[in-house]
Amino acid sequence: MANIQIREAIRDAMREEMRRDERVFLMGEEVGHYNGAYKASEGLLEEFGERRVVDTPIVETGFAGVGIGAAMCGLRPIIEFMTFNFSAVAFDQILNNASKIRHMTNGQFSVPIVFRGPNAAAHMLGSTHSQAFEAFYAHIPGLKVIAVATAYDAKGLLKSAIRDDNPVIFLESELMYSKRGEVPEEEYLIEIGKADIKRPGADVTVVTWGQGVPVALDAAALAEKEGIDAEVIDLRTLRPLDDAAVIESVKKTNRCALVYHGWPYGGVGAEVATRVQDLAFDWLDAPVARACYEDVPFAYAENLENLSLPSPERALAAIKKVCYRT
Repeated sequence: MANIQIREAIRDAMREEMRRDERVFLMGEEVGHYNGAYKASEGLLEEFGERRVVDTPIVETGFAGVGIGAAMCGLRPIIEFMTFNFSAVAFDQILNNASKIRHMTNGQFSVPIVFRGPNAAAHMLGSTHSQAFEAFYAHIPGLKVIAVATAYDAKGLLKSAIRDDNPVIFLESELMYSKRGEVPEEEYLIEIGKADIKRPGADVTVVTWGQGVPVALDAAALAEKEGIDAEVIDLRTLRPLDDAAVIESVKKTNRCALVYHGWPYGGVGAEVATRVQDLAFDWLDAPVARACYEDVPFAYAENLENLSLPSPERALAAIKKVCYRT
């Protein structure tokens, strides 16, 4: 097992798939000569050349559209957004083209494309650069949405995403690129649509994904000191959602709390809570609770930003609430 950073796991996944399949190429701002804004594509230009590692102008709607067209013609593009906040500029391409072409052509065209880059808040970047986009994209039929929190998951799921014949939104985290984890040296794939139990437990199910995973694990450690044994489930894939893993855990623990980076109104957390109450209502001993962003635009000031984020302490409060330990 190699101990590598998440950025290195992403780079290795792209490199292996580009070596395996000459149809795979990478395109985006600064992905080539600068080695990526967060160095996730370091060395790829040197190995594969400018034909397959394409630096673009600052025109997201343009290179997203070029990628969709290339996918329709048989290539397998990886489109990097320097931050998913910039994907808003290309939203029409993703919403009305990438997600719908297979359906609208009755399967005559498929769009095997991956849109990847950092999602959600980083640190003191202000309102327009601190948004979590998974709810936007998970809302759209025709897209698959993945959010990773470990090097192991990043590599295995990105390789699967590149090989998938559907458009995939692949969400990373600027704050977690340097986080290390063990990754097998041999090739492996992780099935899209399968959650992972990051911490087994018996008293409460804590559902999380992406940047919420370390927060949930820290909260579970705090809960353990108070005699609460929390099971932490990392969804990993937000669309399709692994209902079975969540419901099986809730049937065991009889309680559920959600910990995630994202606004509360109309988000993925609300969807998960609804599914838990629809599919496991008879097993619930308490209403589902959650710890997430405050329902406000982010401030630039560090103290105000911290107040908007789901901290381990806020997550612990949600866990204690469903366990009647408030």
